[in-house]
Amino acid sequence: MKHEFAPQTLNVAAFANEGAHQSASEKLAHFHRLMEETAGLGGETLVEYSVQGHVQSDASGLAEPWIELSANTSLMLTCQRCLGPVDVPVAFDRQFRFVASEELAAIEDEESEEDVLVLSKSFNLLELIEDELLMSMPPSPKHDVCPKVVKLQAADPNFVDDPVEKANPFAVLQRLKKS
Repeated sequence: MKHEFAPQTLNVAAFANEGAHQSASEKLAHFHRLMEETAGLGGETLVEYSVQGHVQSDASGLAEPWIELSANTSLMLTCQRCLGPVDVPVAFDRQFRFVASEELAAIEDEESEEDVLVLSKSFNLLELIEDELLMSMPPSPKHDVCPKVVKLQAADPNFVDDPVEKANPFAVLQRLKKS
C-alpha cells in the first residue's frame, strides 16, 4: 500500500522502508532564506524536487534509511560585475543516510563520505532542499556578458588634473624677513 508523504513532516524511516518516490514543486516564496538571497524577486518561480527512499545495510548488517534528493530552480541574484539582476540556475543531486541520534550523526559524518542526518518521524524535507540550494549557489553570480557596459576603472580618462602652484613656505618667510 502506497502512502502519501508530506514533505514538511516526512517520516524518513517509513518513506525509505516503502521505497517511496515523490516528485513535486513548490513556489520559491515558500523558501524564506532563498527569497532573502533574491531580494524578494521571483517568488512565483518553481523549485522542482524529486526524492527517492531506500534501505541499505551498513557494514554490521543493520538496515539504514537513505534518501536520494535532487532539486533545481532558477534564482534572480545580483550580478557582482554590473550589480544588475542575473538569472542563475541552481541544482543539486545528493544522497543522505539517516542514523538514530545527533551524537552518532556527528561521529559518522566526520568518518564517512556521505552526508549523515538524524532520523526523524517528522523530518522537514523542504528545509533540507533549501539548505542544499543555498550551498549550491555560486559565490559570485555574474552575467556571461553584462547587459550594460561596466565601468571597470576608478579614474575618468577625460579628467585633467591641473597642478596648482603652491607657494614655497620658505619663500613666504624670506619675504617677511626682508620687510
